[in-house]
Amino acid sequence: MAEQPEEPGNDDVEETAPVELLTLADGLPPVIDTPDALAAYCAAIAAGSGPVAIDAERASGYRYSNRAYLIQVKRDGAGIGLIDPIPFGDLTPLADAIGDAEWILHAATQDLPCLAEVGLRPAALFDTELAGRLLNYPRVGLATLVEVLLERQLLKEHSAVDWSTRPLPEPWLEYAALDVEVLVELRNLLAAQLEEAGKADWARQEFENLRGFEPTVRVDAWRRTSGLHKVRGRRTLGAVRSLWETRDRIAQERDVTPGRLIPDSALVAAATAMPTTRGALMSTQGFHGRGASRYANEWLAAVKEAAEMPEDELPTRVSHGDGPPAPRAWADKDPVAARRLDLAKVAIAKIAEEHSLPLENLLTPDTLRRTMWTPPRTREPVELLEAVIDQLHALGARSWQVGLTAPALSRAILDAEAPKRQSRSRSSVAEEDADDEAVPDGDVPSDEPSDGASDGS
Repeated sequence: MAEQPEEPGNDDVEETAPVELLTLADGLPPVIDTPDALAAYCAAIAAGSGPVAIDAERASGYRYSNRAYLIQVKRDGAGIGLIDPIPFGDLTPLADAIGDAEWILHAATQDLPCLAEVGLRPAALFDTELAGRLLNYPRVGLATLVEVLLERQLLKEHSAVDWSTRPLPEPWLEYAALDVEVLVELRNLLAAQLEEAGKADWARQEFENLRGFEPTVRVDAWRRTSGLHKVRGRRTLGAVRSLWETRDRIAQERDVTPGRLIPDSALVAAATAMPTTRGALMSTQGFHGRGASRYANEWLAAVKEAAEMPEDELPTRVSHGDGPPAPRAWADKDPVAARRLDLAKVAIAKIAEEHSLPLENLLTPDTLRRTMWTPPRTREPVELLEAVIDQLHALGARSWQVGLTAPALSRAILDAEAPKRQSRSRSSVAEEDADDEAVPDGDVPSDEPSDGASDGS
């Protein structure tokens, strides 16, 4: 029998006070889904005071679109409003009621696009997640920050539900309302910590930059297909692309998540097998369920399209984007650039540590790579620094980031090329020595006449 661990004695037990469960101070309000109810709440928001806490629930994992299916709002004097945006389509009255008041969001980039779709755009904002990152909290989820800073427990058991469901169950609505219940309080604590850390201006620059956030449009999004690394051959790659684009079109038309039609693994399996009949297709791994059978003819057409595609139209293994190559290829393609990147990474890591910042918030990896791959041409130190500053700004870096990183990046550019410059210098000295040795003693050119030179007679 295995030895059982000893039960700890009372002296070994650390007493910790239980964290209180967060609840709604004013109870759960009814869903706002009529023009009259919306008008009444907008009037309350307009009469309220202070910043406005906002959150949105989407049906990620269920729907193709990124639309909001519930919008939660809270402001002092107005209480919480749970707004169903579907009956309205446009929420300009709410935008007018909020006016230029500051928005408080958590992870603003997730919600700003779907809020913009219904006419809601912030005049000013405060992102509690981003504030937590600038303060270098190791975990910046809303529930974690609420527990650490407010000593309240925020349950997250309904985070992955289908918010397009109607009617929305009351437990879901309570979960959603709690997301804005203490955002104002959390914002105030984080703002005070930013001031104390000397990072308040950095945060203001970041928040202002967020106001213009637009989701990145991915080039060749099909290349993110799970399992694509297993595919061999350009025609098989072409079949994956054709199947992916077909699935994406159908998913968009039906407003369902693409993976609910057929999984990525099915795309790769069909591209590898290249089935030509319905029977062969339906026996391919991953082709089961209504999404596979209902659109069987379209899956087969996609495979046929790839099979008949001219060779020069098939995709290559590596996408040729406008950015630098993968860092692992730098040493072969441009050893000096590889040295620049290595030196810059070390310098940026040191700066991030000194200022207690996550690396990616000090400077994005893409900005760092682009600057080191194609640095300014000048190597005059002052001009180089000015050019690096301009380049970082052009790539979207904020002033506080540029101020911290531009000098270090300029040094990395110069230091990476130091061996080459030293080599050129040594080569120049050697050439001068060689020239000196090539002139015999006594035959050194001179403006003075040599001894014995004729006076012209």
